[in-house]
Amino acid sequence: MWVATVLHRPVVPVPLFFTSHLSPKVLLKPKTFRFGFLLPSLKLKASATKKQLQTQEPDNEDLHNQEKSDDQIFDLGWLPTFPHVLVASMSNFLFGYHIGVMNGPIVSIARELGFEGDPILEGLVVSIFIAGAFIGSLSSGSLVDKLGCRRTFQIDTIPLILGAIVSAQAHSLNEILLGRFLVGLGIGVNTVLVPIYISEVAPTKYRGSLGTLSHIGTCLGIIFSLCLGIPAEHDPHWWRTMFYIASMPGFLLALGMQFTVESPRWLCRVGDMKDAQTIIRNLWGDSEVDKAIEEFQSNISNDGTDVNSRWMQLLEEPHSRVAFIGGALFVLQQFAGINGVLYFSSLTFQDVGIASGALASLFVGLTNFAGALCASYLMDTQGRRRLLIGSYLGMAVSMFLIVFAINYPLEEDFSNNLSILGTLMYIFTFAIGAGPVTGLIIPELSSSNTRGKIMSFSFSVHWVCNFLVGLLFLDLVEIFGVASVYAGFGSVSVLSAIFAYYFLVETKGRSLEEIEMSLNSNMRGGGR
Repeated sequence: MWVATVLHRPVVPVPLFFTSHLSPKVLLKPKTFRFGFLLPSLKLKASATKKQLQTQEPDNEDLHNQEKSDDQIFDLGWLPTFPHVLVASMSNFLFGYHIGVMNGPIVSIARELGFEGDPILEGLVVSIFIAGAFIGSLSSGSLVDKLGCRRTFQIDTIPLILGAIVSAQAHSLNEILLGRFLVGLGIGVNTVLVPIYISEVAPTKYRGSLGTLSHIGTCLGIIFSLCLGIPAEHDPHWWRTMFYIASMPGFLLALGMQFTVESPRWLCRVGDMKDAQTIIRNLWGDSEVDKAIEEFQSNISNDGTDVNSRWMQLLEEPHSRVAFIGGALFVLQQFAGINGVLYFSSLTFQDVGIASGALASLFVGLTNFAGALCASYLMDTQGRRRLLIGSYLGMAVSMFLIVFAINYPLEEDFSNNLSILGTLMYIFTFAIGAGPVTGLIIPELSSSNTRGKIMSFSFSVHWVCNFLVGLLFLDLVEIFGVASVYAGFGSVSVLSAIFAYYFLVETKGRSLEEIEMSLNSNMRGGGR
């Protein structure tokens, strides 16, 4: 999961956020959920004529096989959970929007607020939210432990809404910095919260696919803000309207969360078994209730009943190993170069005649979105571990392709087109695995008691690395050249694939409780 946009000015790069099976029988009975959706009965044998139904008596085995085939065709087990995950993913839409909203208007903002021509201040306004995001990430785990996901979501909309309004009404540098800091605070909480919520609410069978909705939301937020920012090229005050618009999804998120369910795992930890059973029955099916509650209680007895986990638990096995994996995944993700590649891609597009920074950003956003859509299908078919390894290998090939285009004496147009191909391949392969998988697999590997703390730690590492890459990228390019820096990114991508192969276990098709029990009993460094 990540955010990307492309600057067309040589300022500090925009920081990026890497940038339970539901029984088919449940679908045969109408069932009303908290969102008020009514699942209609499915007529699985609509192709049979009335005469055939009256005269033919299929044998039981054939009927069973036919029903099994039809159930696979009409597999709607994800549908009850979808609206809840969709509302949560609105947080990522906000995140993408707040990144993209600074892409073009930064020039108008600097001119109107009196710091035009100062690249340090321009970069500070663009990236000040990292400080807020770092603090928000650290505090998110404790908030989730105490308040649960729903209330934390709603409280988190306060800095997001206030930050957008303060930014829209800013008449000085300090005011715009305050607004951006508040937005970053909300972003930091959400980046931790959304993966936790989705992993704990989604049925096991669809957890990966539903988890990619957060990444898709980020992509849509970027694209929407880029399209909305087009009038800013002609209207120097349009940026204020864009910030006012940014406050609206926050209100919708706060309202939507009033109708979503709480994490059944958190409810069990605080002793509210009745509500947890109701949510499991409505979202996962009647057949899953007893099994899920038994697994929840078993893990609670192993982890302890204290809702508020301690940070020192991250130094104990197996939590220390998961925390190490989570932090390492984000270090590798950021130093594989996504921040730098997306910054430099604007110049690459200019070399082939695409002078518009907004248009270049749109190409990047659409490629990112296409990769996210592919990830939504592949996540639960190919698995997280395989997808992550393949993603990093694809990123490495893309980087080395660009290095080849830069270093070898090729015809200019062919070299430029090869660089464009390598850039788009890199973004696409990143969006398929390294982006969405990293944020999803960490909560899957974490225990229920320390999930919030481990996610807070991991995302805090992410923001620090994000800042360092954005700060150092231009200097490294100036000292070593683009080809050498990109070769370094490709090497880190290869290292990331090796790390995923040896240190990650596959989580596809396994409940969070099964994964936790497996890690507690025998935590190995690799394997499937």
